[in-house]
Amino acid sequence: MKDYKKLSFWLMSHKLAKEIYKVTESFPKTETRGIISQLRRSSLSIPTNIVEGCGRESKKELRRYLVIASGSAAEVEYLLFFAFEIGFIDESVYSNLNVKILELKKMLTSYKNKIR
Repeated sequence: MKDYKKLSFWLMSHKLAKEIYKVTESFPKTETRGIISQLRRSSLSIPTNIVEGCGRESKKELRRYLVIASGSAAEVEYLLFFAFEIGFIDESVYSNLNVKILELKKMLTSYKNKIR
């Protein structure tokens, strides 16, 4: 078992999920069950999968959950792009969040590759 709170990429994913929750508050209410829900669930899936992997007994299991977290990060990346393309977020918000999600994906990949 590993203490997830000591992992910089967990902290980054936690902050990103909170930021996405705030950003989606301005989306049209008609999207509550659409992109708002999907973006929130996928962003929250990143830190929760890191936490679950850290709670497992083996490095192999931790690695598996980091793979899942990486998949969720890719989903967030696309959903942010989509939200930008349809005008739900402006370019500065999109750019800021996109830089963060790309950095998080790199961190997850790097850590995942260290685990063998």
